[in-house]
Amino acid sequence: MRADARPLPPPRARVLGLVACLLLVLAGCSANGGAAPTAAAAATPTNGSGVVKTIDPAALTSMVEATAAELMIPGAVVEVRTPQGEFTAAVGTTQRGAQVAATGGTHVRIASITKTMTSAVTLLLAQEGQLRLTDPVSAYVPGVPNGENITVAQLLMMRSGLYGYTNDPGFADTLDADPAKIWTPQEVLDIAFRYPPLFPPGADYDYSNTNYALLGLIIERVDGRPLNQAFQDRLYGPQGLAQTSLPATTDTSIPEPFSRGYMYGGSEYALVDTPYPPEMVAAARAGTLAPVDYTHQNSSYATAAGGAISTADDLATWMQALVGGRVFGADLQRQWLDSPQPSDPSQPGATQYGLGIERQILAPNVPLYFHFGEMPGYNGFAGYDPVNQVTIVIWSNLTVGPDGRQTANVLLTKVADQVYELPSSEPATPAPTTTR
Repeated sequence: MRADARPLPPPRARVLGLVACLLLVLAGCSANGGAAPTAAAAATPTNGSGVVKTIDPAALTSMVEATAAELMIPGAVVEVRTPQGEFTAAVGTTQRGAQVAATGGTHVRIASITKTMTSAVTLLLAQEGQLRLTDPVSAYVPGVPNGENITVAQLLMMRSGLYGYTNDPGFADTLDADPAKIWTPQEVLDIAFRYPPLFPPGADYDYSNTNYALLGLIIERVDGRPLNQAFQDRLYGPQGLAQTSLPATTDTSIPEPFSRGYMYGGSEYALVDTPYPPEMVAAARAGTLAPVDYTHQNSSYATAAGGAISTADDLATWMQALVGGRVFGADLQRQWLDSPQPSDPSQPGATQYGLGIERQILAPNVPLYFHFGEMPGYNGFAGYDPVNQVTIVIWSNLTVGPDGRQTANVLLTKVADQVYELPSSEPATPAPTTTR
């Protein structure tokens, strides 16, 4: 913990350092982690690295089934696209107590994968000259602590120093007490601004949903239309994402067909680093404790930070378009691909976070650009490796397994092992770093 941080529970929802550790162990990378490819290299698929395995659909499905049973996941979908074709492993059920099969077209809440979309609209506005990434936040939103010194780029890259509102100890209790509550961006910002900044702008990295709540307001101010309309007009329509939406703040429904979303215990187990007590774990494994159904929570508390709904099919298309250069012009695409910086410079293998995107270098010429998403009821991952033309999308309708592991994270390491043949050497094992 930094000396200037308040002694509050550390963030939980995505543990990037842990993910980096698992991926690096899988990849067998050295402690150096390898140099990141240049934007030009990443943007030019070579398919010549020889690291993509021949996908065995039966083995992929069997692995997902075994992992779902191990983590007590009701249902999950893994979609893999490589030059060999498209492979979808859909297991379990979308609704406990019934047998409702999931598909690549099943709708789920994608949580923080939404940030890739908020970032994309912000960058498109910059590309059009309607804002600059060097603009101070105070030019668009008044009353932000250090707002005159925080840039739009620092919001995008999680380097503002602003306290994350989802870390507030009482926030999860409010969600559980009134899951239908309609939140405004100002309400969540008011929570965040009760706390002092964690560090001066640009001095460090801290994953904070507050940054993206502010970006949502900036988009609406600059673009002159509601955020969900900006998403539709600038992203979903042009990219053919017909099954993706950002619901209105009053809308708690999900389009059919959809998966219900479950989690043992309350929202705190998704939002802060609270381990399951042994008695809860025992009851879950014995079947005497049922997970809570969070399907129709009001996601207005997340909105620009994590409120979108999509399908595995649409997310695969989106990540291919975003990383593959079909959203931005060439100059901005190079800047975006090169933007990720280590979340923890003291850990050579740490995941890198950039302009609304994460990157992990699995091996030379194997860059995976991605974003995780976690909220009560759902856990997901969407990533694309442009060099080898590999797309991986995962969603689970159980946020955290009884053993405390995030379900999509566990699936990711096993999926990547079936997709990539990576060189072996002494693996790096950086310490887990909490990021939300």
